[in-house]
Amino acid sequence: MHAVEVRDLIKNYGSFKAVKGISFDVNEGEIFGLIGPNGAGKTTTLRVLSTLIQLTGGSVKIFGIDLVKDSQKIREIISYLPEDAGAYKQMTGKEYLKFIAQFFKRGDGQDATISRGIKIANLKDRIDDKVDTYSKGMARKLLVSRALMIDPKLAILDEPTAGLDVLNSQEIRKIIKETARKGTSVLLSSHNMLEVELMCDRIALISDGKILETGSPSELKTKYDSINIEEVFVKVVG
Repeated sequence: MHAVEVRDLIKNYGSFKAVKGISFDVNEGEIFGLIGPNGAGKTTTLRVLSTLIQLTGGSVKIFGIDLVKDSQKIREIISYLPEDAGAYKQMTGKEYLKFIAQFFKRGDGQDATISRGIKIANLKDRIDDKVDTYSKGMARKLLVSRALMIDPKLAILDEPTAGLDVLNSQEIRKIIKETARKGTSVLLSSHNMLEVELMCDRIALISDGKILETGSPSELKTKYDSINIEEVFVKVVG
């Protein structure tokens, strides 16, 4: 069973066609990246898969569950981190993780979830400080931990390292890769093609609402005789 099966997905906003019949699969336990420039259809695709917006056409299954017929079941096994997500600034980091955990776990399970979130965030003593004192990198690590601490079968991450410096980006990439090694399937989007090349088992190149190529980074670099995925993308689009 695939973690995700997308077939001929279409999403229109009125007369504007944001996603134009794309198809792809995500294997269980892999990190799959949707790569493309801003406005390519990445975020729209992730929002459809996260059940936040309805598809216009096509079909989506997540671990065999039909997105349209059983959206509630899908919400129970996924987590979604939007690019523009924020935490409650007047809470401490630990209070925020406790607040989120109560929606997913009870009793000992809730305590274990909070402990896992604190470990993933790795903010040390700053976990007891208010979120409004955090740097952008610290806040993003807290949000990533929020998405992963509930042990989802599928984590959907939209631009997980957007706007972060090299050190914070590297730490978040490490967190995501460790989570995938423990069995969580990951679907992420990014316009940073070089970064995703370091993270993903397979990628799909998307532009103007269409998937242009799919494969592992090494396969695509060989196919297009390129030194990196950014160069592959330029050749494919061109």
